[in-house]
Amino acid sequence: MRVVIVFESLFGNTRQVAEAIADGVRESRPDAEIDCLRVEDANPERVGVADLLVVGGPTHMRGMTSGFSRKMGLQAEQKESEGDQEKSRPEPEEGAEGPGVRDWFHGLSKTRNGARAAAFDTRADFRLAGGAAHAIARRLRGHGYQLAAEPEGFIIEDTEGPLREGELDRAKAWGAALD
Repeated sequence: MRVVIVFESLFGNTRQVAEAIADGVRESRPDAEIDCLRVEDANPERVGVADLLVVGGPTHMRGMTSGFSRKMGLQAEQKESEGDQEKSRPEPEEGAEGPGVRDWFHGLSKTRNGARAAAFDTRADFRLAGGAAHAIARRLRGHGYQLAAEPEGFIIEDTEGPLREGELDRAKAWGAALD
């Protein structure tokens, strides 16, 4: 089985979840070949070979990120870190300014019959926070993928994280259940 996990991550939380999902798949399917790729590295050739495609990203403005929302998030983080030198803030990940999952879908080809997919996001835990996973799942279905699991959200504690305690274990278990 060939598994490709594609993710967008600004501050490392979604990357950590993607890696935990890969660990879960690895535990349940030791024979699986797994690629865990940032969106900018997930070209059609690498994605097209997947028997299972897992796609995830952070939630911005109650849904999938856009170029505008990523830029706003990175600018807000920079202003906050300049104004609050005492509080330790996560650094943006390399490539955070680049394309996101929404943009990546424009280059994704329709799948061959039988390919499966799953969607996840990272999100805040407050009323009306929204989530990106359902929109990612809709786009996957629109590209011909069959969903292998219900879309899943993993909780972050603050705008930039960290992940809530236990979320990486939950992500690993979710990955192990993808079959």
